[in-house]
Amino acid sequence: MIKEYLHINKILDLNKWKRLQDSLATVTKLAILTVDYKGIPVTSHSSCQAFCQNVRKDPELLPYCQKCDSRGGLEAVRLNEPYVYLCHFNIIDIAIPITIDGKYIGAVMAGQVKLADPEKGSDLEQIVTSKNVPMHAAKLEELKDDYAQLPVMTYEEIVKISNMLSLLCNYIVEEALNKNLLVEMFEKASGNQETLNLSTILPGYSIRNIESIKKEMTNAIADAYLKNSPSDTESSSPVLQPAFEYIHSHKSEQVSLKQMADLCHLSPSYFSRLFAKETGENFTTYLAKLKIKWAKQLLEVTDMPVSQISDELGFNESGYFIKIFKKFEEITPALYRKYLQEKM
Repeated sequence: MIKEYLHINKILDLNKWKRLQDSLATVTKLAILTVDYKGIPVTSHSSCQAFCQNVRKDPELLPYCQKCDSRGGLEAVRLNEPYVYLCHFNIIDIAIPITIDGKYIGAVMAGQVKLADPEKGSDLEQIVTSKNVPMHAAKLEELKDDYAQLPVMTYEEIVKISNMLSLLCNYIVEEALNKNLLVEMFEKASGNQETLNLSTILPGYSIRNIESIKKEMTNAIADAYLKNSPSDTESSSPVLQPAFEYIHSHKSEQVSLKQMADLCHLSPSYFSRLFAKETGENFTTYLAKLKIKWAKQLLEVTDMPVSQISDELGFNESGYFIKIFKKFEEITPALYRKYLQEKM
């Protein structure tokens, strides 16, 4: 099981993410902070309000703020949706979970606003209550001018913004995983550790020409790799040998049990029993695992898009391929490729 992909800093360019976070904070008027799945900040605060800055500077009050962040994030994970709550000063905060394939990788903590219509937020939970009311009251009086400057929003506005941030953040994370990652495909294919620079090999060609050539080379590498990859076609049962040979020489086809039974001149039921005895698995499972093995090889040696790998291996559509890949590897193809690049 690959665990490293749970680290949000392995997935996102945090410098670019912080610039986006700053822009979102300006537009929404919310203070925003991003944390990893352990609750540890991976960015600095964007637009942190003066009131909250001063509260967090107080060593006696800072633990309350940290408990709010921690408990808010955990509740958002439990609900798997944005969680709107009240901090220990009755200020609105929001915890927005970021998940990949149902796995929690971090959260966007936003808020530091007051409700324009407190009656509509009467059901909101104050996630941390004060154990020292006089201390909180004294700090509120000391910072009353800063408190008055906190942005004011209606409950409806806060809910809409939190849902928008949730959709946007998770979309960006998914896109970061599913984009066509630049794999140094020619290194493994040729055994050469030097980066291949087609612009120097093919002077005078436009970028479009070079990209077209690279695509053709990628396809050629994929075809050659699949044709020449170790096949394990030998079977202890001569009766099944034609089926094994056909499966390995027709990797892009959708091969059915009946088709293979006919090829071996057996009834489907007898072929199925004999195949399970030979491989220890039923035909469908064996074929799926084999195709996922080939898919992993293509993810390693080419920069072919996931959809193209799906086509190369005879899956009906890429969504089904991703589902089968995840079933056996517990990770999506795009994330598997990302992990491989991180290991290089």
